[in-house]
Amino acid sequence: MNMDFGLNLTQEQKLIMTQQMQLSIKMLQMSSFELQEYIEKEFQQNPVLDVKEPDSTEIEKDKLDYKEIIKSLNSNNFSHQSYQKSDEEEVSPFNFISHKKSLKEYLKEEIMGLNEKDYVKSICSYIIENIDHRGYLVIEEGEIEKDLKISTKLVKYCIGIIQTLEPYGIGARNLSECLRIQARQRKVKDENIFIIIDKYLELIAENKYNVIAKNMGINVKQAQEYGDIIKTFDPKPSRGFYTGEDVKYIIPDAYIEKIGDKYYIIMNDDLTPRLIINSVYKDIVENQEDKEAADYVKEKLNSAVFLIKSIQHRKSTIYKVLQKILDLQRDYFDYGERYLKPMTLKDIASSMDMHESTISRAIRDKYIYTSRGTIKIKDLFTTGISKGFDGEDVSVLIIKKSIEKIINEEDKKKPLSDQQICDLVNQQDMNISRRTVAKYREEMGIKSSKGRRRF
Repeated sequence: MNMDFGLNLTQEQKLIMTQQMQLSIKMLQMSSFELQEYIEKEFQQNPVLDVKEPDSTEIEKDKLDYKEIIKSLNSNNFSHQSYQKSDEEEVSPFNFISHKKSLKEYLKEEIMGLNEKDYVKSICSYIIENIDHRGYLVIEEGEIEKDLKISTKLVKYCIGIIQTLEPYGIGARNLSECLRIQARQRKVKDENIFIIIDKYLELIAENKYNVIAKNMGINVKQAQEYGDIIKTFDPKPSRGFYTGEDVKYIIPDAYIEKIGDKYYIIMNDDLTPRLIINSVYKDIVENQEDKEAADYVKEKLNSAVFLIKSIQHRKSTIYKVLQKILDLQRDYFDYGERYLKPMTLKDIASSMDMHESTISRAIRDKYIYTSRGTIKIKDLFTTGISKGFDGEDVSVLIIKKSIEKIINEEDKKKPLSDQQICDLVNQQDMNISRRTVAKYREEMGIKSSKGRRRF
């Protein structure tokens, strides 16, 4: 056997993601609310970090260039200076969110105000804990009796109490029961509505009032009127209450202001507190006698400095992206959605010599405040589906808006077919097919002409 042992030198490239790089990427893709929560957490855990409120004597000092601040930090010249906007108005370090009364708290308060025995109120409170984010009671039949060792009759009585509470529909086990509760609370007397709720909800969703009318021996118009009443009920009675799920707060990362003929990007500095390095820790670092304490503080100092750098990197990246968007979409900001041009991540990335993933992270869950209201940056990115009759690409968003407008203005007794909509859209200097109309209509959750018909 001939075994050939040799030493070969090879060269390869690898990208090693350091913890700092990972943190920078993570912070870039955070929404404004997520960033606030993250910074608050870091502020609580890192004793080196401090928050400084400006006063009138320090406003000029606070205009220092950010690079100078970082330079002074890295040279162990830890000062009280920080990057902060020159605003005389006092701003809280964090935009703390006031406590919102949850649905369960609201229901329990209602229970406490009832003229019932204490043990009944206790059972009701236990049942309320089993209500989900929709307002539905999610617990297996017999489980309450088993857990609390009480009778089925008492459980039914307590559930009945909960189902009389506001918002109406709370405590239902399913959609039909939820709608029935609301119908009873509104003093609905017509039994046909209860029959439709129990048997024909799917047909209402499909707009098949002719089938409902035939099965119930009523005319189509009556069936549709019943359906209209049922549609006023709320299938999710918890709506409007804090439930602890899917709660997002929209805070713009920047403001787009037009002064004269020029647009300006004003970054929302109130998103983050004015972070500084607490000078008390300077002495600990310089005191080499306590090496363990000095090493701990150095580690926290490095974390604090990189946090400040990452915040600024996030801010500057978003700013640069917004500058490019303003360059490409000037007509949109001047004249509105009709002038929104097709624009992709690739377009922005190539013009900035950045990777598409960086642009994607920079616009994720970010909002800007403009003269047209608060806009999600991502909504400004839209592909061009086809060449219009004038030879230019047409934005998908513009096409969808046009389709939606046509449908909103149609005669509901004789809804337009997809082909008719297609013809009307193409009269507006666009060039799309019937299939494209059907695709975008479905993406917008709009039913076909049959489903939109009113009798």
